[in-house]
Amino acid sequence: MPASDPHRMPAADAGGTPDPLRRLTLADLRRRTSMKWRTYEPDVLPLWVAEMDVPLAEPVAEALTEAVRLGDTGYPAGTVYADALRDFARHCWDWDFPASRTALVPDVMLGIVEVLKLVTGPGDAVVVNCPVYPPFYQFVRHLGRRVIEAPLDAAGRLDPAALESAFARATEGGRRAAYLLCSPHNPTGTVHTEDELADVAARAAARGVRVVADEIHAPLVLPGARHVPYLTVPGSETGFALLSASKAWNLAGLKAALAVAGSAAARELAAMPEEVGHGPSHLGVIAHTAALRHATGWLDSLLAGLERNRRLLGELLTRLLPGVRHRPGEGTFLAWLDCRALGLGDDPAAAFLDRGRVALNSGLPFGTGGAGHVRLNLATSPEILQEAVRRMASAVPDTGRRTREDP
Repeated sequence: MPASDPHRMPAADAGGTPDPLRRLTLADLRRRTSMKWRTYEPDVLPLWVAEMDVPLAEPVAEALTEAVRLGDTGYPAGTVYADALRDFARHCWDWDFPASRTALVPDVMLGIVEVLKLVTGPGDAVVVNCPVYPPFYQFVRHLGRRVIEAPLDAAGRLDPAALESAFARATEGGRRAAYLLCSPHNPTGTVHTEDELADVAARAAARGVRVVADEIHAPLVLPGARHVPYLTVPGSETGFALLSASKAWNLAGLKAALAVAGSAAARELAAMPEEVGHGPSHLGVIAHTAALRHATGWLDSLLAGLERNRRLLGELLTRLLPGVRHRPGEGTFLAWLDCRALGLGDDPAAAFLDRGRVALNSGLPFGTGGAGHVRLNLATSPEILQEAVRRMASAVPDTGRRTREDP
């Protein structure tokens, strides 16, 4: 992009921390060997899986380097991660909880599976809000539970009537049931309000449904919105939350997460088998703890960069792909794009890949409401984002690039 481009921001935010999204070139990124950069051919721009195009936060890199220097590569021990998360949650969300109500788990999805084992049995139902993160379907079904969908409403928010109906179906015959809540929501970026979550808690309690909240994107709430931890709303005492630093600090390859129990669910969480805690990586615990304690300035710069990218995406779509409907999310680094007016069928991601050489997530695996949609990862440089949207536009027939008002 030219130096005069209005989106060319200074290299650092107001606090002096460099914008992580502007630190790496495409050549730098193509040296990576992770899934994002090795799944597709080198000419493809990958804006799909939830890896960010950022360098490691310096405090995290320093903590890992020191651990390797010391040979501190054994098994995790103690509550350092839980203590760091508690302090972070207290500062950011006014949420306090004791380490005794936490359990170390390998990652959020495997932690969800272990919690679901505690509160449901084979054949029981798990309610999800579609369209939603595809592993919700995959892991729940692999566990031998049934998935019941409660679609989001037309504005991409929780639908009380849909939840009520799904909870009733899930608990028919007196069966146990759980509700797997995605908060903030993936893929829409919706940040649920306190009132919405309190309504969830009341409806779940009335039906005996156990709420398990995936809050992995909680630190990634953009300016103007506020994450409300599920376990802080009235009636959530029997619920659980799963959290990790992996998404906000790009640590997916350093496995570690925490399950947190509501005050009335602590005994159940304590019954989680000891071997579950053997799965997390000791280096993962070190990295996540360093991120939560010492890399909050880096996170602030990332959030500022994501907000700029969110605005840039809106402008690019308006100019190059006006047929795409996009409601900017309040959280996550993901964008959910409605491409049904482009004439690309139920799986527009296939056309964007084949004709435009851009890899996006197909909406189909996200469940009901996913057809004709794609998920785009915003956590890249403005230059890569601009080139990706340009390529997407090149893959669309001319009629699909017109606005809905065009003749």
